[in-house]
Amino acid sequence: MTQHVLFIVSNAAVIGPQNRKTGFFFAEVAHPFDVLDRAGIAVEFASLRGGWTPYDAYDEQDPAQKAFLESKAFRRLNRSRKLAEVDAADFDAILVPGGLGPMVDIQRNHIVQDAVVRAWSTGKFVTAVCHGPCALLGVDLGDGKPFVQGRKLTSFSKKEEYDYAREDVPYELEDALRAEGAEYTSAANWQPHVVVDGRLITGQNPASAGPLAKELLAALRSRQA
Repeated sequence: MTQHVLFIVSNAAVIGPQNRKTGFFFAEVAHPFDVLDRAGIAVEFASLRGGWTPYDAYDEQDPAQKAFLESKAFRRLNRSRKLAEVDAADFDAILVPGGLGPMVDIQRNHIVQDAVVRAWSTGKFVTAVCHGPCALLGVDLGDGKPFVQGRKLTSFSKKEEYDYAREDVPYELEDALRAEGAEYTSAANWQPHVVVDGRLITGQNPASAGPLAKELLAALRSRQA
């Protein structure tokens, strides 16, 4: 039986006081899509507004990114469904890619939070990479505790942000996750780092997007065994 993963993607095209161009980080959609699609996993795309999803940092020298840009999936992405009209429980996992865009519209958004709760509460996998884990902030499963409290995870680190977008982001994601009680870890700047804590799978940065998808794929396959 085919398994399904929902990518929740930002609609934000600019961020910060200087109106820095942004969107989703292209590799963080293209690489997970490549891993999952090759394995026969069906991928759908949703965003808060639906429709167009701006992107950043496209690298035409990367075969996976070039293939995704030219794919039917990319066209579907740019006709993304409205997240409010999608039930996360209908999917085997949700995946929130990063880029700076999520720090504009996905972070602390109640519709995104509801999708995280719905996925988790129905036994599905919740996954996010780079700035995508901002989707986990403020999530409450109903017990009054932050969702991330006591959970092992990662995200784009303060060290990485210092040289990348410190003046553009509204806060340090690493600090915000720690403040809600997350057991945060990171690797050296721009090196792959994925943390698996049960059904929660997070990746630190763009280099972690493919490895995160491989961990998710292994977890999905274990469910079919």
